[in-house]
Amino acid sequence: MVGVIDTDGDCAEWSFPAEPNAVRTARHAVRETLRDWGLLDAIGDVTVLLVSELVTNSLRHASGPIGVRLVRPEGDGHPESAPAGPRVLLVEVSDALPDPPLERLAGPDDEGGRGMQLVACSAQRWGTRRGRTGKTVWFELALPG
Repeated sequence: MVGVIDTDGDCAEWSFPAEPNAVRTARHAVRETLRDWGLLDAIGDVTVLLVSELVTNSLRHASGPIGVRLVRPEGDGHPESAPAGPRVLLVEVSDALPDPPLERLAGPDDEGGRGMQLVACSAQRWGTRRGRTGKTVWFELALPG
């Protein structure tokens, strides 16, 4: 069962069980939230792709629930109310495994191993941080404007 932690305001957060349908359910939740925030056309495809990759990694390598969190930029979309600096969407995927993901070079015939390469190439910035019971992989996507 998906645990909706928060979807109000500038943050949306869910907890997905480590089950095969978690990837599809996470994609749907992220897509709907980006639609509600008016960001789907601008960065929807890449956000959904990268969330899919990270949730898949969590399913393969960790056990327990998988957390997904989106934080949209502050302000209401008007330049005068936006904070200084580039506007970014922050995306976080958390799991119980404390080990950081490894970016590896996948060969042309490899069926896997490209998830972190996709994150590194597509995100403005990305990284990992340890938590009390695992890790969070995060990335930022620049918003147009």
